Amino acid sequence: MSAVRQIRKKRGFVLSRSTYTGSGNHTGHWLGDNDSAWPDMAESIPGILDFSIFGIPMVGADICGFRDNATEELCQRWMQLGSFYPFSRNHNIIGTEAQDPAAPRFSVAFQDSTRSALEWRYRMLPYLYTLFYQSAVSGASVARPLFFQYPSDANTLANHRQFMWGSDLLISPVLEEGATSVSAYFPAGRWYDIRTGQVVNSNGGSKTLDAPLEVIPLHQRAGSIIPTQQPAVTTTASRVNPFGVMVAIGTDGQATGLLYVDDGESLDWYSAKQYTLIRFNLVSNPNPTLTTIVTVRGYHDANDMLIRDFVFYHGGAITANMTATINNNPLPPGSVTYDPNLVHITVPTSDEYKQPISQEFTLALVSK
Repeated sequence: MSAVRQIRKKRGFVLSRSTYTGSGNHTGHWLGDNDSAWPDMAESIPGILDFSIFGIPMVGADICGFRDNATEELCQRWMQLGSFYPFSRNHNIIGTEAQDPAAPRFSVAFQDSTRSALEWRYRMLPYLYTLFYQSAVSGASVARPLFFQYPSDANTLANHRQFMWGSDLLISPVLEEGATSVSAYFPAGRWYDIRTGQVVNSNGGSKTLDAPLEVIPLHQRAGSIIPTQQPAVTTTASRVNPFGVMVAIGTDGQATGLLYVDDGESLDWYSAKQYTLIRFNLVSNPNPTLTTIVTVRGYHDANDMLIRDFVFYHGGAITANMTATINNNPLPPGSVTYDPNLVHITVPTSDEYKQPISQEFTLALVSK
């Protein structure tokens, strides 16, 4: 890695399957040769979580399997799961059937569901990147077992069929052939389905979730705020797209979150503070009000990056008669789309409304 940095004068990327404790400071890891088989897909989850514990956060398995030929159903479910590996790569041995999602042997339905899963990954790339920032400065895990977040819940200790991104996103993949539902464990608290906003209130127990072939269940922890960005074909293209947040309102009416942004290349980003760090905070007095605090302003291009899209999973905390303001400026009609489970707010890009992420702001929901 030091040679790559010396040559490129930028950050590099090294991937290995021969690593040891401490390698995570220099390289990513993939789990090595696996089979295109349902047990191998399931076993990839504890493998990834093990290496997260070892301090190697950039880790993944060969999606759809390295050896043998993956069936369409297996590869479809594995693409859904693999979209949430920190290191996500579809990879197989020479001489086997093509398993790239665009391979002609796969159906349109396969391609559509794979695209949907990958779009969720890239929509939440700012959250994933923020998790890697936290890992770099504190050693925190990116993909983590449930017991990391809920150590006092004994039911999480043997759970190796689900995992989390950070503290806020619960991933419950289908791991069995022919299954169209999955038994998912929810630690105590409120959780929101990120597709529909439907609420799961849990005292610490399992729930059977519908999971048709095109769906991987994803739930956001109440009280959290996940930063998002409109996805594109490359990260170079997506960097100029508007940001957003998914706000999962807690039962106490509050939520918090963090966004880290930098140029993706600088070597001395931390020591020179060449990054921007933004904290989100939601309170309800009584109506929900979202504010930001910019704690570091070192990435100057953040001045040109706009935040436009706000999704509130509310569990009834927001009513249909509410409108929204940004910095006390009422948003125009049509900016707020209401649903009994979620509210979507879009901020216009005109000068009177546009909001760079580097400038602190207040977005408030108000009764008409």
